[in-house]
Amino acid sequence: MPRVRLDVQRGGIAVLFFLALISAALPQEKITTQTIPSWLVLGPFNAPFPAFHGDKKGGLGVEDILKFEEIEIGSLRPKSGLNLKWADGSTVTWSPGIAGDRGLELKPMSTAVPGTAYLGAYIQTPRWTRARLTVSSSHLFQIYLDGKPLAAKIKADKAAAGERPATEGRASSDLKLESGKHKILIKAVYDPEAGADWRIGAFLEVPDKFAQPGFLISTSPDETMSLRHLLDGPKPAGVSISPDGALAALTVSRSLPPSDDLESWLELYQVQTGKLIQTYRGGMSISSVNWSPEGRRFSYASFDKSGGAIWVVDLESGTSTPLLKVIKNLGGHVWAPDGTFIVYSVTEEGEKDSDQAQRYRDLEDRQSGRRNRSYLYKLTLPDRARRRLTSGELSTALGAISPDSQKLLFTRTLVDYSERPYSKTELFALDLVSLKEESLWKGKWFTRASWSPDGKRLLFLGGPSMFGAAGVNVAKGLVPNEYDIQAYLYDLATKTVEPISREFNPSLGEAFWAEPGDLIYFTATDMSYSRLYEYDLKKKSFAPVDCGVEVIDQIDVAAKRPMAALIGSGASVPPKAFLFDLAKREARPVKDPGREDYAGVSFGRVDPWSFKNKKGAEIDGYVFYPPDFDPLRKYPLIVNYYGGTTPITRDFGGRYPKAYYAAQGYLVYVLQPSGAIGYGQSFSALHVNDWGAMVSEEIIDGVKKFLAAHPFVDPKRVGCIGASFGGFMTMLLTTKTNMFAAAVSHAGISSISSYWGEGFWGYSYSAVASADSFPWNRKDIYVTQSPLFNADKITTPLLLLHGSADTNVPPGESTQLFTALKLLKREVEYIQFFDQNHHVLTYNKRILWTKTIMAWFDRWLKGEPEWWNDLYPNR
Repeated sequence: MPRVRLDVQRGGIAVLFFLALISAALPQEKITTQTIPSWLVLGPFNAPFPAFHGDKKGGLGVEDILKFEEIEIGSLRPKSGLNLKWADGSTVTWSPGIAGDRGLELKPMSTAVPGTAYLGAYIQTPRWTRARLTVSSSHLFQIYLDGKPLAAKIKADKAAAGERPATEGRASSDLKLESGKHKILIKAVYDPEAGADWRIGAFLEVPDKFAQPGFLISTSPDETMSLRHLLDGPKPAGVSISPDGALAALTVSRSLPPSDDLESWLELYQVQTGKLIQTYRGGMSISSVNWSPEGRRFSYASFDKSGGAIWVVDLESGTSTPLLKVIKNLGGHVWAPDGTFIVYSVTEEGEKDSDQAQRYRDLEDRQSGRRNRSYLYKLTLPDRARRRLTSGELSTALGAISPDSQKLLFTRTLVDYSERPYSKTELFALDLVSLKEESLWKGKWFTRASWSPDGKRLLFLGGPSMFGAAGVNVAKGLVPNEYDIQAYLYDLATKTVEPISREFNPSLGEAFWAEPGDLIYFTATDMSYSRLYEYDLKKKSFAPVDCGVEVIDQIDVAAKRPMAALIGSGASVPPKAFLFDLAKREARPVKDPGREDYAGVSFGRVDPWSFKNKKGAEIDGYVFYPPDFDPLRKYPLIVNYYGGTTPITRDFGGRYPKAYYAAQGYLVYVLQPSGAIGYGQSFSALHVNDWGAMVSEEIIDGVKKFLAAHPFVDPKRVGCIGASFGGFMTMLLTTKTNMFAAAVSHAGISSISSYWGEGFWGYSYSAVASADSFPWNRKDIYVTQSPLFNADKITTPLLLLHGSADTNVPPGESTQLFTALKLLKREVEYIQFFDQNHHVLTYNKRILWTKTIMAWFDRWLKGEPEWWNDLYPNR
C-alpha cells in the first residue's frame, strides 16, 4: 500500500478515520510463505576459544566466532557429497538435512565448547523477484546471499538445559533476486552457555506475483549461466610457445570482486607431458613472456614508478637477471634469432603548446600522446651494451628481425590528406651493423610484415588495395573493403609481389611462417568462426586445420617445430588452453580454468540459421536457445547484429553474452548482414558507402523470415541490440520499422557527419566505410542515413548506453538523439557510464551495464518492469 503522510494535528480523528477507509479499499499485496524444507549441511565442528580468550582486553566471545571467517564464504558451493579439508585436518562432507516442524536440528560435537555449522540451499527464480527471508534459532547465526552478508543474530537465547527459550530469536532480510539461481548460506554458531537445543528454521515470504511457476527452493547447485560465470573466476588471457616447441606459457587472469581490481599470473607447461612446471604469481607477477631463441630462457618486462625493466629468467639455473633497469616509457622488445641481442623501444614524450591551450597540428593531434615519438634500441648480450638504432621526426615501430639477425624491419607512418586513408606507411630494413636503412615499400592499407625463414622474402598482410589492384577481387564498380585482410609474398631480390589469398574468402589475422619454410599458418575470420589455415607454398593452396574449437581466441606457433599453443572457445564452450600438434593434427587440453566454475551449468543448443536476401545472397546466422527450451511455449526474441565490417563470431561470453541472454529465457538470433569480412571480398565490399541502407533492410527481412520459421517466438516480443556500428544500426532500424518492442543501442552513431568529424577515428574509419564520400558530396549518406534526421519516425522504446569518456564514438551521438526523442515525447532512456571509453570494462560498471540491458528487455519483452524500476527508480 502507498504510504501517505498528513498533518493530523487539526481534525486528527476524522483524518485517521478517512485513512483507515482508504487502506481498507486499497488492494493488499498477497504473500506466499514457503518454508525451506531441506538443507545441505557442513559440520558441525568444534570451535573452541583461542588461548587467552578470557582476557579483559583483547578477549573473545561467542559473537567473535560468528564474525571470524573460518573459510572463504564466497568460495563455498554446497553440493551433496562434496568434500572439503577442514582447519583441523579432517575431511568434511556436505550432507543433506531435513527440517522438521521446529527447523533443522544440529548436534554439537561437544556441549562444552562453541561449535559451528554451515547450511546451504538454493533459490531458483525465472524473473526478478522481491522476497523476505526470515531465519530463527536460539543460537547465533549469520545469513549470506550469494556470498554477501545479510542479517545476523549475535546473541543466544538462554534456557534451561533441554528446554526451549521463552522466545526464539529471529533475523530477517529483504531480498532482491535477479533471474537465475541464488545461494543461501547460513553460518550457525552454538553457544554452550545457552542451554537450548541447536535448531535452525527458515522461511521465505514472496509476493504472489513473483511466486510463479519456476520459483523453486532446492539443494541442487545445477544452474544456467549467470553474471558470476561471465565475469568472475579464472580465465585464460594469453598464450605463447617456445621456438623449439618444448615449453608453453599461459597467462591467467581473474577479477577480484567486489573491487574493480584484476589479478593475473603466468603458468609454464612442459609441452611433451602437459605438466605444469612453474607458476609466477604474487610478488613476481608476469603477464607475458618473450622466448629466447635458444635454451630454456625467456624475458619479460616489469614496471614501477621509476620506469620499466627487462628481465631474463633462466629455467635451467633458476635465476632471474635484470638486463635493463629504470627505463622511462619502456615499450616492447624482441629477441634476435641468434639470441645475441634484444631490440626494444622507448617512447619520448612530445612537447606541449602550453598549459592553457593547444593548437592541433593535424587530425590525430587530438589524441592523447600523439606527439610522443618511439625509437628503437639494441641491447647486446650478455654484456648489455646498448646502441640507439632510430631517431627522426617520426616514430619508428618495431617489426621483425631477419633470420640471420643482420637486419631489422621497422615502419614509419606519414600523414597524407591527398587520398584515403589519409596516411601512408613506410617499411624499412635496417642494417644492424652500419645502421643504414633501406626503403622496401611505401603505400597504403598496411597491417604488418614478417620474414620468410630463409630471409629472401617478406610476408605482407594488408588490405586488398595494398599493392594496387593485385589483391583486389571485386566486380567493376565496387570498392573493396580494406578491412578484409589479404596476404602477399614479396620477393626482396626481384621486388615482385604475389597475392596469395585473393580467391580465399576468409579474412586473415595472424601469420606464422615457421621452419623449414614450405608452410605458413594463418588465423582467419571464416564466416562466424575464427579458424586456423595452412598455406602450402608448393601447392599454392589453403587447407583448414581443425583445432577442435569454434573460435581461436589466441594462438602461437613454434618457429622450429610443428607445435602450437592456443586458447579456444565456442558459442557455449568457455575458453580453454590447448597444445596442438600441427603434424599429427592432435589437440591436447592443458588448462581449463573455468572447469570448476562451470560444473553443473547447463547451456541451450546453438543452431545455424540463414536466409536468402532479396538479391538471392545467403545471409548467415545462428540461434541460441534457452537451456530449458520447450517448443510448445512462446518466447521473447533478442536480435543481435553488428552490421559493420566484422561478423559476430561464435566465441564464448564477451561483452554481449548470448548464452547468458538465453539463460534469462530469451531466444537470441545473431545474423551477419552484407558487408562483413570472412565471406569473400565481393560480400565485404558491400559495406562501403552503404551506411545501413542495405543492411537495415536485410535485418528487417531476416527477422520477418525468422519469425515465420519459428512459431514458438512471440512476434510482439522482439527486441534488438547492437553496439558501435551496431548501435547505429539499432538507431537506424527504429526509424524504419516498428516491429521491435524494445531496442538497445550502445555507443551508437546518430549523426554520421558529427561522428566523422568528432570521433578520434571517425574520418579514418570513414576512409573505408565512406570511400571518397563526404558531408558536402553525399548528403544521401550523411543526412538521409543519419538516425538523428529521422528521429520523428522512432516509436520503439529505445535504451541509449554510452561511456562518458568514449573517444571512438563520442557520447554526444547518444546525447543528441536522446534530446530529440525527449522533445518528441518518445519512450527513451539514456544511461552514461562514468570514465568508460568505447567499451564498459570496469568490473562493477560492467555488471550494472549488463543488468541494465537485461532489465530493459525484461521490462518491454516480458512485461516485468520491476528490475528496471529497482535499478533506476523514479525519484
